[in-house]
Amino acid sequence: MLFFLFLSGKISTFFNSLVGDMMDNFVGNLFDLDWKLMVVHMFQMVIAFVLVLPVGYNRENSRQNIGLRTFPLVSLASCSFALLAFEVQGEDPSAMGRIVSGVVTGIGFIGGGAILKKDGMIEGTSTAAAIWSAGCVGVAVAMGRLEIAVLISVFMVGIFYFARPLKKTLDNQSDAP
Repeated sequence: MLFFLFLSGKISTFFNSLVGDMMDNFVGNLFDLDWKLMVVHMFQMVIAFVLVLPVGYNRENSRQNIGLRTFPLVSLASCSFALLAFEVQGEDPSAMGRIVSGVVTGIGFIGGGAILKKDGMIEGTSTAAAIWSAGCVGVAVAMGRLEIAVLISVFMVGIFYFARPLKKTLDNQSDAP
């Protein structure tokens, strides 16, 4: 009986030292944050979020099923996935390509939900395309290509704010005898 008490004490001490060291390393690494990098990533995520807000607002006001919450979240998530890929994979272009491919596929699934057939008409294709563009904005920001992200946002705003009146005018002209 004393042998088992002695042995269990030794085993307990061994596992405490083993797990204790691992836990100390885990907890130490968990809270060992690179604050400068964290601030940079935060700004990138905020930029990705803000650049698509005007289009999200437009889609929300147009009574679309995807709007003010979805557009910024898609851009933010796309930016986050790309930032994670850079941090984990480094500058490996094939790894980055796989991450971007996964983001594009996932956004396509969300965009597919925006396309509806109603009364023989197909609606939501422009919203679905804009969701893809919002994802592209997020990835562009993460890749440090802010000029591309801004241009995509400007084109999206132009299409949704200025092309709609033109489309209505053209539709009215085609309906006239």
